[in-house]
Amino acid sequence: MEFMNFAFHCKSKPKEGTGKKIAIIGAGPAGLVAAGYLACMGHEIDVYDKQPEPGGLMIFGIPETRIPIERVRLGCKYLEEEFGVKFYTSTKVMFGERHDEGDELTEKTVNLKELMESYDTVLITTGTWRSRIPDIEGKNLDGVYTALDYLYRLKASKLGYLPKEHAPEVKGKRVAVIGGGYSAVDAVLESKLWGAKDVYLLYRRTIYEAPAGIYEINQLKNKGVHWMELVTPNRIIGEGHVKGIELLKCKLGEPDASGRRRPIPIEGSEFTLDMDIVIFATGELSTPPFSEDVGIQTDKWGGIIVNENYMTSVEGVFAAGDVITGPSKIGKAVRSGLYAARAIDIWLRSR
Repeated sequence: MEFMNFAFHCKSKPKEGTGKKIAIIGAGPAGLVAAGYLACMGHEIDVYDKQPEPGGLMIFGIPETRIPIERVRLGCKYLEEEFGVKFYTSTKVMFGERHDEGDELTEKTVNLKELMESYDTVLITTGTWRSRIPDIEGKNLDGVYTALDYLYRLKASKLGYLPKEHAPEVKGKRVAVIGGGYSAVDAVLESKLWGAKDVYLLYRRTIYEAPAGIYEINQLKNKGVHWMELVTPNRIIGEGHVKGIELLKCKLGEPDASGRRRPIPIEGSEFTLDMDIVIFATGELSTPPFSEDVGIQTDKWGGIIVNENYMTSVEGVFAAGDVITGPSKIGKAVRSGLYAARAIDIWLRSR
C-alpha cells in the first residue's frame, strides 16, 4: 500500500546530525510534516501526542473513506525507521490543567515548561480538541454529541482503544447532524457507515454558503442523506435521552463578519423531527498545551499568535497548524507545518 510520505520534501538521505534537539507537541498533519522536514535537515526529533498512536484526527476522526488509516500508519513508521523520529504517545503535554476532547486515552502528562527548558526549540501543533456547542435546552441529554467526540469515540472503539460500550449506538438510529463544514460531513459519513437508519444534515444557511461545498453535500444527498437548509436548532426534546429536535426556519440577512449572509430565525416557524442522536458540528476551538500563563500569547479564540516566521511570543517556541488558525483542511495544516519547520531550521542554524 502507498504510504503517506510526511518527508516528501526530502530528496536524499537525512543530512549529518546537527546536535540540535527539537520537541514537537502534536502528531497530526502539521506536526508530522514538520518532523519529516526537520529530521531530514539532521535535527533530532521527539514527537509527543496524547493519543496511543501518531496521526491525530487522520486516525481518530476522519473517516477511512477519506484517508485510509494504514497509509498514515506506514508514513509514521517511515519517519521512525528512516529518519529516527521518536514518538511518545498517550502523553499529553500541558502547563496547568484542562480536560479536552480526546483525552480518554492519555496515560501521562508532561510539563510544557520542562520541554521548553530541555530542548533547543519546541514546535506546538496541538490542533483543535475543544468543541463549541449552542446553549439550548436539552443539550445535556444522552444522545447529544459534538462531532469531534462522536467521531473520536467511533474510531477509537473500532480500533480497539475504547470499549465498545463507550461508542455511540448508531445502528438503526435516526441521526441529526447540525452544521455545514467538514466535521459535519465526516459525522454524516460515519453515521451511514455504522448503519444509521436515517441521517439528516441540518444547516442554517444554504448549500451555497456551506463550508464543505456544494459537491460534498450533493455527494451525501446521493447517498440518501436528508439535506435541510435554512434551519437552526431551537431545543432538543427528550427525557433523559434524545427523542427529537425542534428547529426554527431561517432567512438570510446582511453579510456578517465571515462575509456570508447572516441567518435570521423566523419567529413562530418551529417544527420538530423525531431523532435518537443529535450531533453538533458547529465548530472547534484551538487547544494550546497550556491553561496558565507561560508567556505565549493567544487570540480571543485561544489560538496561538505567531509572527511571519511562526515563532510565538516566547523566543524559540514555534507553533503551526490548526492551533494557530482554528479548524482547517489538512492541506493548509501541512503547509503551515512545513513553513514552520523551515523557519525553525533557519533559526537553529543562525544560533
